[in-house]
Amino acid sequence: MKQKFIDENYEIIDFSKKADIYVVNTCTVTNTSDRKSRQIIRRAKQQNKNALLVVTGCYVQVSKNDLDKIEQIDIIIGNQEKKDIISYIKNYQLKKQKEISDILYEKEFAEFGTTTYTDKTRAIIKIQDGCNNFCSYCIIPYARGAIRSRRPEDIILEIKEIAKKGIKEVVITGIHLASYGKEGKNDTSLLELLKNINQIEKIKRIRLGSLEPSLMRKRLYRRTFKIRKNL
Repeated sequence: MKQKFIDENYEIIDFSKKADIYVVNTCTVTNTSDRKSRQIIRRAKQQNKNALLVVTGCYVQVSKNDLDKIEQIDIIIGNQEKKDIISYIKNYQLKKQKEISDILYEKEFAEFGTTTYTDKTRAIIKIQDGCNNFCSYCIIPYARGAIRSRRPEDIILEIKEIAKKGIKEVVITGIHLASYGKEGKNDTSLLELLKNINQIEKIKRIRLGSLEPSLMRKRLYRRTFKIRKNL
């Protein structure tokens, strides 16, 4: 989302400062995260009562009616709508707007495009969203939807563009990372994707986000260790 604002020539400042637009990307893993999300939402308008306040993320996705009651919010958008955040801001008509698709019916990875902005020595690359497990204790499938994998060619393109900026390390992330490609829409597995990333000349280190152990296979263990050893 930050890249979308940069592309439209917005100036990015710290959340603690007075801004014209505040974006709160909420979490809903626990009751505590829900409460903290509400606190941050109210804090934004305290800093500038005339600012435009956009709220999105997982708390929005599963508790949309609760957020309707918070009068400070101007725009409420779901996880799939994040990629169009600039359009919602430009089309804002001084009354609360809400657009939240049913994430459980989403079948395609929400592509944000190539991100070239980074303020660190490493870049975080999201390749997968959603989870199909529906564990009794976990709300993630209802907030993030079913497994959706990003097209491998888009991933490679983004990493190549980032490498041009001098970034040598990428962190591969997802909601259920080991499930990459499991829905069968492309023929690329996580292992094959890592092999392709490893061929990008200027990338010297590849990190993996959290993996579900039950989906790991010996072949993936051996290959990732070999890649690491070669680096």
